[in-house]
Amino acid sequence: MSVTVAERSASLQRITAGPGFNRWLIPPAALAIHLCIGQAYATSVYKTSLVAHFETSLTAVGVIFSLAIVMLGLSAAIFGTWVDRNGPRRAMIAAAVCWATGFFVGAAGIFTSQLWLVYLGYGVIGGIGLGIGYISPVSTLMKWFPDRPGLATGMAIMGFGGGAMIASPLSSTALGLYDPDFDPATGIYSGAAVGGLFLTLGAVYLVVMLFGAWLVRVPAPGWTPEGYDPSQEKRKALVTSGHVSADRALRTPQFWLLWIILFCNVTAGIGILEQAAPMIQDFFRSDGSTAIAGAAAAGFVGFLSLTNMAGRFVWSSTSDLVGRKNIYMLYLGGGLVLYTLLAVQGPTSVVLFIILAGIILSFYGGGFATIPAYLRDLFGTLEVGAIHGRLLTAWSCAGVMGPLIINGFLDARGEPGNLTAADYRPALFTMVGLLVIGLIANVLVRAVDEKHHVSTGTPAATATSATSSVPEVEPAGTPRVPVWLAWAVVSLPLAYGVLQTLSNALGLFA
Repeated sequence: MSVTVAERSASLQRITAGPGFNRWLIPPAALAIHLCIGQAYATSVYKTSLVAHFETSLTAVGVIFSLAIVMLGLSAAIFGTWVDRNGPRRAMIAAAVCWATGFFVGAAGIFTSQLWLVYLGYGVIGGIGLGIGYISPVSTLMKWFPDRPGLATGMAIMGFGGGAMIASPLSSTALGLYDPDFDPATGIYSGAAVGGLFLTLGAVYLVVMLFGAWLVRVPAPGWTPEGYDPSQEKRKALVTSGHVSADRALRTPQFWLLWIILFCNVTAGIGILEQAAPMIQDFFRSDGSTAIAGAAAAGFVGFLSLTNMAGRFVWSSTSDLVGRKNIYMLYLGGGLVLYTLLAVQGPTSVVLFIILAGIILSFYGGGFATIPAYLRDLFGTLEVGAIHGRLLTAWSCAGVMGPLIINGFLDARGEPGNLTAADYRPALFTMVGLLVIGLIANVLVRAVDEKHHVSTGTPAATATSATSSVPEVEPAGTPRVPVWLAWAVVSLPLAYGVLQTLSNALGLFA
């Protein structure tokens, strides 16, 4: 297989940055996408209201979220190559249209009391938007930040964790406005209010995501940041000097080792995340009563959201300094120690329990943010978006397996409301076993054999082609947006979400 610069699609050339483009406009473009699709983690705000509106079960409504996550993994795997070949702008536009359409079709299902329309809208169509949106800016960020790929992906994927922190309080406020007869005692909003919320979110997210698509650009072939020497990368262990196509990546042991690593890390993290509120109450239950009030348990969930988001940025950025393999040794090796301590010592102190769980969730978030840079090190940047998309099937599998493991053990141990810390230990030690498997897989990762590299043309040919095929001034025009304004668009909502979450988390120590 031979890939030359001349084969870059016209859509990529139209968004190739001209001279003087500021690469710091790219992270807010990526955040504009991830902060919107991160709403997927905020569905609990209206879950019980949908149960009441459709007069169905929690399981039936839970299928909406499960469908969305499954479609995220499938669409990322299926459309990953298309995203790489056609560029981030088309992908971001497609993600925006699918994500917004998912809300609009879902709203129609709510207003007409047709649950299958919500499945189709939010679950299937919206889920496709989730998958395309999740991977669309990742490979572009790494091309703009070859000197700090972990920092770049951490900034974007941090947004997926932060999206729920914005959507949760905003959704609660909007639902209160749309349902003036809301009774706080029941916690159930009217179907019309939830339908109105879906229409509002769809419209707002469409605008914000299209703003990100308008901002995004790809670097010109051969571009490097000032002061960056690509030859230094070749001296780092595991970092390839070539490129591997998505199809060939699937034939390497490295891809499947990383699949196992991501699966194990995510399964273990979801084990706590999915059960967070009842878990902290059960760990400090004695004689049928718990020392943790419901409001404090909700604050614990907010605290975990913060550590999840912070871990995506902090640990991924740290990986630029210590290396991707080493940081995963921390996620997996440190995680199995923390899980063991949580199972054995967690019930002895509320503060200790909170600290241990917070660090575990920071490793969970960090694993998501670091994996694209790990892929870039091993396989190059040629089709890293497509490879990343296929690897995300591990997330889909983990999203099913994690809750199954912990809920299966808990169902066998007793009824909700009567469980104690001892009932969680078999599930937690199972997670320790999974992390051991992931740790072994990480130890086995080696540099990709050069036989898997694909040709991208000789350096001279590449330089000549780049000069002749990329105009000095791009036809699409350079966005006339100050960097500070682009950052303000994404930073202000994120700051609001963080402040709201911190306020709720204070209930843990009240």
